[in-house]
Amino acid sequence: VQLQASGGGLVQPGGSLRLSCAVSGGTLSSYAMGWFRQAPGKEREFVASISWSGGVTYYSDSAKGRFTISRDNAKNMVYLQMNSLMPEDTAVYYCAADVKMYSDPVPGDFGSWGQGTQVTVSS
Repeated sequence: VQLQASGGGLVQPGGSLRLSCAVSGGTLSSYAMGWFRQAPGKEREFVASISWSGGVTYYSDSAKGRFTISRDNAKNMVYLQMNSLMPEDTAVYYCAADVKMYSDPVPGDFGSWGQGTQVTVSS
């Protein structure tokens, strides 16, 4: 499966962005999906994940209450709506896919990755 993330950009603190992940080469409903991020000099960290049908979602503590992960299996798309953005949210954001789902995943739990999209939160 191939993943293509998009929607990043420069946004002011308190602003919003919606990231998209286009999935091709596979049946999206066969995959649990996740979003991770990596800031300069830091390890890649989990942001959010969603189950195959979208009925179960998990969030990191930093994302909880501000970010929402969703999916549209008919359109082969996964989304990350990010609100109340803060400078510490600045990172490259990656979408990821795997046939299994974990409640507190690490990058190694996902077998397929997109190329990443830069999110910069700054005034």
